[in-house]
Amino acid sequence: MTFPILNRELGVLAFNERVLAQAEDPSIPLLERLRFVCITSSNLDEFSEIRMSGLQEQMREAIDGVTPDGMSLQHAYTVISERAQKLVARQYALFNDELLPALNAEGIVFYSESDWDEKQSAWAHEFFKTELLPVLTPIGLDPAHPFPKVLNKSLNFAVKLSGKDAFGREPELAIVQAPRALPRLVRMPDELSRHPYGFVLLSSFMQCFVGELFPGLSIGGCYQFRVTRNSDLFVDEDEVTDLRLALQGELPTRQLGNAVRLEVAEDTPASLVLRLLKQNGLQQADCYRVNGSVNLVRLMPLPDLVDRPDLKFAPHTPVLPKSFFTGSSVFDVIDQGDVLLHHPYESFQPVLELLQQAAIDPDVLAIKQTIYRTGNESALMLALMQAAKNGKEVTVVLELMARFDEETNIGWAAKLEAVGAHVVYGVFGYKTHAKMLLIVRRKRHAKHTKLKRYVHLGTGNYHSRTARLYTDFGLMTSDDKMCEDVHNVFQQLTGFGKQVPLKRLWQSPFTLHANILKAIEKEVDAVKAGRQGYIIAKMNALLEPTVIAALYGASQAGVRIQLIIRGVCALHAGVPGLSENITVRSVIGRFLEHHRVFYFYADGDEHVILSSADWMDRNLFRRIETAFPILDSKLKRRVIEESLLIHLQDNASAWDMKPDGTYKKVTPGDAEPMISQIDLLARF
Repeated sequence: MTFPILNRELGVLAFNERVLAQAEDPSIPLLERLRFVCITSSNLDEFSEIRMSGLQEQMREAIDGVTPDGMSLQHAYTVISERAQKLVARQYALFNDELLPALNAEGIVFYSESDWDEKQSAWAHEFFKTELLPVLTPIGLDPAHPFPKVLNKSLNFAVKLSGKDAFGREPELAIVQAPRALPRLVRMPDELSRHPYGFVLLSSFMQCFVGELFPGLSIGGCYQFRVTRNSDLFVDEDEVTDLRLALQGELPTRQLGNAVRLEVAEDTPASLVLRLLKQNGLQQADCYRVNGSVNLVRLMPLPDLVDRPDLKFAPHTPVLPKSFFTGSSVFDVIDQGDVLLHHPYESFQPVLELLQQAAIDPDVLAIKQTIYRTGNESALMLALMQAAKNGKEVTVVLELMARFDEETNIGWAAKLEAVGAHVVYGVFGYKTHAKMLLIVRRKRHAKHTKLKRYVHLGTGNYHSRTARLYTDFGLMTSDDKMCEDVHNVFQQLTGFGKQVPLKRLWQSPFTLHANILKAIEKEVDAVKAGRQGYIIAKMNALLEPTVIAALYGASQAGVRIQLIIRGVCALHAGVPGLSENITVRSVIGRFLEHHRVFYFYADGDEHVILSSADWMDRNLFRRIETAFPILDSKLKRRVIEESLLIHLQDNASAWDMKPDGTYKKVTPGDAEPMISQIDLLARF
């Protein structure tokens, strides 16, 4: 590597430090601060399951290997582990020292067993006996009961014992795994709680009453722990004949993969920690001692259980574009011109209505759609099933390898096939990440009819819940060339054939990467010819080395480059002689910034491209992705203003990268604070 790049894993941790900073911000409503703590915990779970497990695999295969940024694998693992440990410590300190007292002050209280009065203890004991005890299975450790391989991210308790049982055995240790079906957060009855909202954690019930699982024995301690495991799935392309069956066989192994991380309660004895580490093949660096619950993710439901609007973000109802108030069908609206939807400021409902109307419209003949993530409950999937029942030719390209959604998608595949839809899984070895919906409809004229295509293309998933939480663009169009391109991509996904040149779309793994490089080079050529060169790109991550090299080269040539990258960025910004013309900004707010927008000045033509793809190796070379232009000048201006310029003007929720790769929070100083997402909420 002849140019510097930043470490990916450290970049992911830096992003999560920015997320945790939201929880540390006293200007954010209290329950939303708690939610950001939970989001950080969830992100760190996935970081361990995927990124840290990947590093461990690399070290097993090549102990003397190096990371792309030039560190030895062992040194990188040490540095990354230490950074992660500091982040976790910071998270628990915030939770214990600031958020818990603030929640208490608002009447939202977590009762531990030491806080219970006589009536509360009686209620807790009864709850334990009737709701918990019947489903708990203690595993006593002896030669006949080896140490159990606990499930990935499950809550477990190591119980120290003494005494002699009915068989004359003298046990020392037992393990109790809390079944996933058990609630981790239990609300105390109002008549018993001295506060408006009283809650008890599952761990508190266990700490107090675990002895009832071991009658007649003495309890020397009950310590919660949690093991995170490698969750990457492996399917051998040479061996697979049915991807769905292969995945169904692999999914159970995710719960029992190699251990990656051990989380233990702070008071766990050192000897027990060593035993747990040894049992799971882990080192001291992989152990995280925490002051509190070993799984803060389980507190995520709390804000929804507390009816305190004053402690949450003001509710936002996504608006409908004016064109959808005319009473016309969605097809008629699209016939009048392209429609741009900006979620979550604008509603996802028009997308759903497009599909629901297509399902019952006698003139609709065929529907084709890609699905990456859509959720366990989906009105959109029900509409596809209804369309198939109504005799439409329905084809769904369902991505079975969508990480952590594999089981959900397998379920949908079975339901779709049951009603007669064609279900395919794309191209093996290439995840189908493109967001496309194609509808073929008979268009009736006075004396004849002809077939017309309608298309929806998006930067985000067909998922109504995340459409309320993630910022994304969706485009509805009947542009002939755009529709023909989408048709050709679907032909690739369901059949066989040589690559067909596309007129409007850029597509991975064929043209997207090359076209990005060409667009960057055109800006360089413009500067060399004495004209303006300007690039703005917004995405979730920037990691692909040749694109980074091209951006460095463009900066050195004098092209002005502004990058808005929410997550990990391997490019160094603002380095003299290398990237002094490049800025990198990360915006963290109420909504997750998710859309990918590429702007090239193009000698004043201002090319605006929307995409499902980040500038990462996987998106550009190992996935099927699309990038599509915004052709309508008014819609183009909207995209520029609503997703690019407004975030560059943000002076209160943005973080700017410094030349050493660290980030600094932008502050308004003497200016009026402007938070881009709040401003957009006001506009809509």
